[in-house]
Amino acid sequence: MKRLVRPWSGREIGEGIPYGPAACLLSESSKELPRGIEHAELMTGAFRGETRKLLLHPYPKRGHALNPPREDFPIRPPLNREPTTPEEVFASDTLRRMNEVLARIQELEDALDDPVNLWPRLRHAWKDAEDEADPRMAEIVKQAREIGQVLKELEHRIRRVLRRTRELTPLDRVQEMDRASMLWLSKQPGRTIAERAGPAQRILSTVRYENFDTLENRVFHAYVRLAGLVAREWQREHRRAQGSDRFRIVDGFRLRCRMIARDLDELGVGIAEPGITPNYVLMQDKSYREMRLAWERLLRRERILDDLWAWQAQTWTDFAVLSIVLAIDELEEARLIAQSPIVWRQEAVTGRWFDQDRPLAVFWLEKTGRIVEVQSRPEQPGSLLTLARAHVSLRVTDPTRIDLPRRVAVWTPHAMERIDMQDAADGAALTLAEIAQIASNEVMRDGLILAPAQEEPDRATASRGRARVDAIALDASGPSLAKGMEALRDFIRRDIWR
Repeated sequence: MKRLVRPWSGREIGEGIPYGPAACLLSESSKELPRGIEHAELMTGAFRGETRKLLLHPYPKRGHALNPPREDFPIRPPLNREPTTPEEVFASDTLRRMNEVLARIQELEDALDDPVNLWPRLRHAWKDAEDEADPRMAEIVKQAREIGQVLKELEHRIRRVLRRTRELTPLDRVQEMDRASMLWLSKQPGRTIAERAGPAQRILSTVRYENFDTLENRVFHAYVRLAGLVAREWQREHRRAQGSDRFRIVDGFRLRCRMIARDLDELGVGIAEPGITPNYVLMQDKSYREMRLAWERLLRRERILDDLWAWQAQTWTDFAVLSIVLAIDELEEARLIAQSPIVWRQEAVTGRWFDQDRPLAVFWLEKTGRIVEVQSRPEQPGSLLTLARAHVSLRVTDPTRIDLPRRVAVWTPHAMERIDMQDAADGAALTLAEIAQIASNEVMRDGLILAPAQEEPDRATASRGRARVDAIALDASGPSLAKGMEALRDFIRRDIWR
C-alpha cells in the first residue's frame, strides 16, 4: 500500500512515519488490500493492466490510531467544555467548520422536496449561508421551535407516583395498614391498640409519598440537559448572529431547558441512560412521546457526529461536487438536460449522506455547443483519471465533431491543517503535464483543486506546458463561501470548454 501526501503527487510517506494532521489520509493500493486497514474505496481504475485503488482513511476519533498509523490529530471536543488550550480551540474550530459543511449538504435534503427546482432552491440556501448574521439551520433550531411548547406543557404537569413505605405514625394519622404492619402490631405488649402504641402513641403503618423519579421524568431530565448543551454549542458557533431570530429562539430554549433541569434535580429525578426501553407513558402520552423522540434524535446526532468527524473528507467531496453543479447551472447558456436520482439517507455512512448514479448532472451549453457531465467517484475512471488520482471530474464532449472527449480533473483534498494553494497548484500542474504525454482515448489538460480555506480564502493558478490547474480554498459559510463560489464561477467561465 502506497501512502500519499497529496492525491496528485506520487510522493509517499516514509515507512514507519504515521499520517499527521497535514496529510490527506489517502493511499493507493493494488487489487489485494492488507487486512484490518480502516478505509473507504474512492475509485478503482487500471493502467496498463495493473489495478489501482484510491483509498481514503478516516481521521482517528481519539487523536491516534493504527492500521494505518495516525498520530497528533485533534479530538472532537465534548459538548460541555469550553475550549481553553490552543489544541482545544483548534479542535473546536475544526468541528465548527465540519458542521458548516454538513449544513450545506443537509440543505440538499430540503431542496429534494421539489426535484424540478432542486438546484435553484439549493443555490438560494447557499446564498443565505454567505451571510454569517443568518445562522445555519440545525436540529437544535428545529427543536427549539417545535419542542418549546411541549416543554412548557410538561413543566406544569410533571408526572408523579405515590410510593408506599412503612413508618411509625401517630394513631390519629393512620390511614392504611398492610399485613406486615398488622404483624408488627400484634407483637407489641398491651391489650388495646392505644396500649400497644406505647408512650409515643405511634404504630407501624403504610404511608404514601409523592415520588417524581419515574422513567418518563428521568428521560425528561436527560433530554433537557442534553438539549441545553447542544444549544450552547450551537450558540458558540454562531456568536456573530446574536441579533437573528434563530439565535434568540435557541437562547430562550436553552434557558428554559436549564431551568427545568434545575427543578427536576431538586425533585430528586435521576437521569436516564441512552438505550432505555420506553414505558407506556413515553409511548402513549403525546407530550412525553414527542420529548422522547426529540431526545433520541439528539442522541443519534451525537453518534452521527463521531462518524462524520472521522469521515470529514467524504462530506467535503460531496460539498465540492454540489458547488461545481451550482456554478455550472448559473451559466446563462447552461441547460440541465439530465440528472441522476439522488437518494437521501437517514444516517450518514462513512460521511456520505446521499447516493446518486453517474453522472450526477448533465448540462448542454447552447452557445458553446458542448455537453458537460459532472462525475463523482466513477466506476470506470479511465487511465488518465486513475493516474491523476482524481475521483471527481468534468467530462466535456462536442456532439457535432468526432474529437476526443476532454476531462477536467477535480481534486478535493481535505486535511486538518491548511493546504498551501500555490504549492498544490504547482504540483497538480506538473502531474497533468506528465499525464498529457500518455496516449489515451481522452484529453486532460485542465485541473481544479477545491480545498478547505480555514477562514483564509485563497486562489492560485499554475501552468506547465499546455496543462493548467486552478486551486481554490473556500469554506462552507460566510464571506469565505462567497469568495470561493465566485472563484469557482470564474473557473467555469474561462476557456476550459475550448
